[in-house]
Amino acid sequence: MSSTLEHDPRVIAEASGLRGVLGEYSRRLRSGDIGQLPVMVSLVAIGVIFQWMSDGRFLTPFNLVNLTLQMAAGGTISIGLVLVLLLGEIDLSAGVVSGMCAAVMAVRSVEAGMPGVAAVAIALAAGAVIGAIQGSWSTQFGIPSFIVTLAGLSAWGGGVLLVLGRTGTINVRDPFITGLAGTFLSGPAAYGAAALFVLYAAIGPLVTHRRRSAAGLTVPPLAFVVVRAVAIAAFAVVAVVALAADRGINLSLVFLLAAVIVMDFALRRMRFGRMIYATGGNAEAARRAGIPVQRVRIAVFALCSMFAAWGGILGASRLLAVNQSAGQGPVLLNAIAAAVIGGVSLFGGRGSMWAALLGTMVIQSISNGMDLLSLSSGIKFMVTGGVLLITVTIDSVVRRSRATAAR
Repeated sequence: MSSTLEHDPRVIAEASGLRGVLGEYSRRLRSGDIGQLPVMVSLVAIGVIFQWMSDGRFLTPFNLVNLTLQMAAGGTISIGLVLVLLLGEIDLSAGVVSGMCAAVMAVRSVEAGMPGVAAVAIALAAGAVIGAIQGSWSTQFGIPSFIVTLAGLSAWGGGVLLVLGRTGTINVRDPFITGLAGTFLSGPAAYGAAALFVLYAAIGPLVTHRRRSAAGLTVPPLAFVVVRAVAIAAFAVVAVVALAADRGINLSLVFLLAAVIVMDFALRRMRFGRMIYATGGNAEAARRAGIPVQRVRIAVFALCSMFAAWGGILGASRLLAVNQSAGQGPVLLNAIAAAVIGGVSLFGGRGSMWAALLGTMVIQSISNGMDLLSLSSGIKFMVTGGVLLITVTIDSVVRRSRATAAR
């Protein structure tokens, strides 16, 4: 959805109609810029396969609403991991941090009797502090983020046990907290939310294309931008109609989409986002250009853990409880896999925030489809791991082909 062409120094000649669309995709494939087309094709294939194998249950409004509920928490955690991966780093503690911060929220709300808003704010602050500590430790002592966050994986996992205490499970009752995932939008509110999404994701690129073209800057063919805008708008309308046929659009999904849009804007339009790409592309060159590399890394790790905390809060709101297994299991694997499958390079400097949304759609669709088929957890883990390995392999091959072409 977000074009990487804004950073492409080559001038692209305008072409009209279908020729322009096919020509643009052909040029991208030749240059190794496969973008998010494979993800879109995968989503279509997943829908067709599971719709057939589940006897028509996969694409029912009821199951699609459940799918959006399942996406919200993991997709939010994946947003933070996208930021870290753009730096060429990794955060292995994101899953357990989400569980620990959810536990902090539950304890503050239930046992301390704090209002839901205050409990959520404290949990988010705890996440930001945890991320800042890990980012600072890695940058100040020169320790790879893999090692620091691996230690955090163990430490914060123990923190969940300590925070929850002997009870092991805390049921969440505050209306504000339960309403985060228990509220559904329908009617004008649902279509209004969809219209805002289309305005940014579909109409926004058209406006940007016009401005860049008028300024004599590099732009993709207009036909390519128009076709993409129409496709996004059509998808949004179909999705709203399908979800409205059941309970409507879940509020947690709205939070996920809003977070993706805000962070996408920050990455593409703000100085902080450009510093992240520069640091991930070449940290030494970024440092020589005057970019505060260490502060950027600390800020990104703080944001990653804060989004992990928000994901844990949304998960607790959906389950109406927090227990000792919060943030454990496939949470981290799915969040990392979503970011990579969505198109973020593990080598840093390449990818967009839309990867968190698209990759989460792929991962959760596969998981949801296998649940409908009553497949075991073992098979689910194997399939997810296989999809992740294939995606990373493709990313590595594309990266080497680009390096070869640049010589």
